[in-house]
Amino acid sequence: MPEFVRVGDAQPCPCGSGDRFDACCAPVLRGAAAVTPEQLMRSRYTAFVVGDADHLRATWHPGTVPSSLELDPALRWTGLEILDVVGGAEGDRRGVVEFRAHWRQGRDTGVLHERSRFVRQSDRWWYLDGTVTP
Repeated sequence: MPEFVRVGDAQPCPCGSGDRFDACCAPVLRGAAAVTPEQLMRSRYTAFVVGDADHLRATWHPGTVPSSLELDPALRWTGLEILDVVGGAEGDRRGVVEFRAHWRQGRDTGVLHERSRFVRQSDRWWYLDGTVTP
């Protein structure tokens, strides 16, 4: 039976930043506030990699979070490319991150291309929604 990927603190972060996991997405996955929409996007991608549905739900805006969220350990997320970042600087209330997330499931491979919207409320960033591009 497939299991989610386990990442040690000293290993490279799955988000592809080039940083160690403990210096990149791990603090956000463990409850630290993301400083930018890009940092939140990277942590959410990593949550899909490691199967952390709690983090995904906790960072999804309460107005748009789905009623259920099930992650499939057979679906492997294999790489993240950040294509564009708009807004999200200190003082901004909104931000956009466009990305490509590569996946593999059995012999099938594919790419999720999304332009995600983020909003800052109560001094934290939330994933609002995303538009998938074919």
